[in-house]
Amino acid sequence: MKYDLQALRGDVLGGITSAVVLLPMALAYGVVSGLGVIAGLYGAVAVGLFASLFWGTKALISGPTGPMAVAMAVVVGSYADNLGEAFTIVILAGVIQIVLGVIKMGRYVAYTPYSVISGFTSGVGVIIVLLQVLPFLGASSPGGGTVGALRAMPAAFGDLNIHALLIALVTLGVTIVWPKRMQRALPPSLAALIVGTLLGVLWLTGAPLIGDVPTGFPDMVDTHTVLNHLVSSFQPALILALLASINTLLMSLIADSMTRATHKPNRELVGQGVGNIFSGLFGGMPGAGNIPATVVNARIGGRSPLSGVLCSLVLLTLVLGLGRYVGEIPHAVLAGILMKVGWDIIDWKFITRLHRVQREHLVVMVITLGLTVFADLLSAIMLGLIVAALVNARQFEYLELDSVISVPLLDISFLAEEEEEDEDADEFDLLADNLLNLLGEDEDDDDDFDPFSARCGLLSFRGSFTVASSNRMFTTISVDIRDHEVAILDFSDTDYMDDSATSQTRMTPRASLWALEVQLQTACGNCTFSTRSPTIATWKTWTEPRKWPSESLVSERRVAPGRTAPLLIRFKGPQGRRSCSEATIEGPGQPRVFSRWRYSPR
Repeated sequence: MKYDLQALRGDVLGGITSAVVLLPMALAYGVVSGLGVIAGLYGAVAVGLFASLFWGTKALISGPTGPMAVAMAVVVGSYADNLGEAFTIVILAGVIQIVLGVIKMGRYVAYTPYSVISGFTSGVGVIIVLLQVLPFLGASSPGGGTVGALRAMPAAFGDLNIHALLIALVTLGVTIVWPKRMQRALPPSLAALIVGTLLGVLWLTGAPLIGDVPTGFPDMVDTHTVLNHLVSSFQPALILALLASINTLLMSLIADSMTRATHKPNRELVGQGVGNIFSGLFGGMPGAGNIPATVVNARIGGRSPLSGVLCSLVLLTLVLGLGRYVGEIPHAVLAGILMKVGWDIIDWKFITRLHRVQREHLVVMVITLGLTVFADLLSAIMLGLIVAALVNARQFEYLELDSVISVPLLDISFLAEEEEEDEDADEFDLLADNLLNLLGEDEDDDDDFDPFSARCGLLSFRGSFTVASSNRMFTTISVDIRDHEVAILDFSDTDYMDDSATSQTRMTPRASLWALEVQLQTACGNCTFSTRSPTIATWKTWTEPRKWPSESLVSERRVAPGRTAPLLIRFKGPQGRRSCSEATIEGPGQPRVFSRWRYSPR
């Protein structure tokens, strides 16, 4: 990559501006996490620095995010009895992220359906808004997550702090109406932080403040504390690691769309993991890719790791030099900023077009959103993925079943005997005579001859077949098979069959009352059908000898009840797909040659 003065200028401006954008959010997310504002700043420095050094995604700025703040609040409230245990969970989450990157699990996040992503992000936005109602009114957060905040709201409205409410309203108003022409020089969140803090210091002094904040370099967490809580910390650490990984890689996709680059998901996971390890060691909250800071960095021109490193160094300088002033910030200021952040996180674009969204995708989104708000984040994602998979399977069922082609093969064309023909004879008469000879009947006894009889049927499996259609395919093709004395299963155009579709295909002959045992050894192509009776044949090309005893292939026209019919199967040959008109029919007994049939695979 060419690096010149223009690229350097973009990285420097992008890094400094991103730090300005990230500062108020780091303070606010630190409060939401339950670890305090300084934990948000430490997390922004550590995660942003090491994630940038590994450079898995161009222009990505990492730090505290809404989902990670909410997840950490759950961890602090439900799993950690003290701060040492909480930071142990953060460290172990970083280790798990490194493992996920090493075993190359990063690419699978791209398979997450949009309805699940929309429900999850919207749920996080709703949680942030609900949790900030109490600080917005001047009350302290009681804990207990969303449910605890809802229960405490009536009391908070009854004991309203008017100073805090005014500061929060002004702060929220600044984030909404701040002029666009000034946003590049001074981001709305930073402008709101300055205006709200000045109001609290100079005029509305009755609002609760953040209070004392540690200054200087942080102390490392006691290693003995970390080792003592490793086993009990695994479950919440796994939750944090999965959420951080999903959050980061989704943000990487957004960054790719802005930089027209392709991120390296596994390297990004390793970098995020290292950053979260150091964040936990120095008392910081976990982090992931931060949307607002990344967008600002990409728009200004930041592309290399320098922009992310510079962003972290600027934040570190602010922590060391201005840490003593952070304690003068009212809680209501951060509540006003977070109200706007939570509102923006909600996927209003999806919500406003719900009336045009398919009902199945709407159900997935609502389930994921509801579980995110009232249950826990990991359960919301997992159940959302399961429901989305079921919905997609139902849609693919119809598409896959449409790829099964059932073709009746007329006796007059498929079973006619190949012999010397009279040039002056009528073609239909010749075919009829050949068919009568095949069935061993008198040529003169043709009063009952049916030119439209089709005792042979072909089932062509074209495309891919999965668990989505396996059950319906079993019942559908069984009916077609039972309607014919001879069934030909054509797998020459089959691209893929998963284990479920293969298993159902193996069960098909039994469902058709045939004495066959069919086994598909691979998804498609080199498949093997084994049988206990001589009523099955396989072939790979259309050019091999076409031999089968007529008495084994078809019965008399008046079929005896319960007669066993043969099953003919075709696969892809060594030369790939062929479009030939001759079929190989091989079996025991004396050979008999059949004429060319009219079916031609695509």
